[in-house]
Amino acid sequence: MPMFRTVAVCVAAGLGGCVNVSAPDKPIVINLNISITQEVVYKLDGEAKSLIQQNPGIF
Repeated sequence: MPMFRTVAVCVAAGLGGCVNVSAPDKPIVINLNISITQEVVYKLDGEAKSLIQQNPGIF
C-alpha cells in the first residue's frame, strides 16, 4: 500500500499544471491611426489689417 501511495503522488505531480512560456513567432504590431487637426483663428486689429492689405508682400 505505501508503494501505491508513492506512485500515485509521483503520477499526480507529473500531471500537475506545467507553465510553458515562449516568445511569439511574429513581432507584435500595434497599429495606431491618429488624426490630428488644428484650427488657428486669429483676429487682427483694424490698423494691422489695413497695413497688411496695403503691403501684401510684407509676409
